[in-house]
Amino acid sequence: MMLTPVLAKRNLLGAGVRTWLNVTVTSLAFFMIIFTSGLYDGMIAFTKRVTVATEIGGGQYWHPQYDPDDPFSLDDAHGVLPPAILPAVAEGLVMPVLVVPGSVYPQGRVLPVMLKGIPPGQQIVDLPTEVLHATPEGALPVLIGSGMARLGKLAQGDRFVIRWRDAYGSYDAQDAEVVAIMEVENFKVDMGQVWLPLETLRQMAAMPGEASYLVISTDQTLAADGGGWTPRDHDFLLQDIINAVEADQPFAMTLYGILLALAALGIFNGQVLSIFRRRREIGTLMALGMTRSRVVGLFTLEGALHSVLAVLLTAVWGLPLLYLVATRGIPIPYDAETIGIVMGKRMFPVYSAALFGGTVVVVALVVTVVSYLPSRRIAKMNPTEALRGRVT
Repeated sequence: MMLTPVLAKRNLLGAGVRTWLNVTVTSLAFFMIIFTSGLYDGMIAFTKRVTVATEIGGGQYWHPQYDPDDPFSLDDAHGVLPPAILPAVAEGLVMPVLVVPGSVYPQGRVLPVMLKGIPPGQQIVDLPTEVLHATPEGALPVLIGSGMARLGKLAQGDRFVIRWRDAYGSYDAQDAEVVAIMEVENFKVDMGQVWLPLETLRQMAAMPGEASYLVISTDQTLAADGGGWTPRDHDFLLQDIINAVEADQPFAMTLYGILLALAALGIFNGQVLSIFRRRREIGTLMALGMTRSRVVGLFTLEGALHSVLAVLLTAVWGLPLLYLVATRGIPIPYDAETIGIVMGKRMFPVYSAALFGGTVVVVALVVTVVSYLPSRRIAKMNPTEALRGRVT
């Protein structure tokens, strides 16, 4: 039994350039599958981490009429906090946020925004809300993101007019001052968002003790009963973002298929040519007593060893490149908000043992199958005819 692997290795290495061309194409397919899959996994992991840290915490409770995707409902999407949640709010384990549609007028221009009231001392989301403790003379303290600052052409210390409508339908306006501009990788808390102290916004909108949604701490458990408010867990709050990332994965699957098809086609053609050119060798092996099944296994093993060499070759040139990309990242040449995905300035792929192992199994299986298919003809060969070189 040890003879078959030895012969397979000698025959494979003896094929020279043809073997290494097939191995190189298979290695490229192996690398691209790991790299692209790791890239998508890294995007999803980054999106989840940043969104949880800056926006959703351990989960949220929504007012029954609150729907962030329906701006026309926001005027009525607020209410008094459920009594059962008030103790957790007092302990800082739950953070109320009030959302009021409004407009800002920077430098004579008008921009529609969402005014969001948040407790300045909160520790639940990773936003620098402590700056909202500032009390500029004759103006409201506001916190905006760098994207909103670019859109409004605003700098720290700039003043502009905020206009809003209160709970009674009356419009009002007041000067506001940018006390800080935050750099945040989640455009959903940046673009079109103006953050104010919660109590200040409640007074402005005539909504004492009210909120639009509640964010719980990451170490708390989201209760099924929100006291009339709708609980929203991570699966619900992250679904749109995950769907946006996964929507692009069919392109990656197509790329995998093309690369694997190229590798498989080269190995398949090589096996067909090898069987044709080595028919006398096949006849000799049969005449010496090697069974047809063992000859078929020999040629199949020769083809399957391409995947082994491809893994070794990828380890030589691919692993250093994968490590470099995973540690330094890939720079993104555009703003994430333009494509509607939470994304950093650089993308960092994430590779797992399951990804490496699964890719090795898939590539080895495909290579083995395409090696076996042409080798089946050997079972139909007549040893005498094969020795005479008459088998086609």
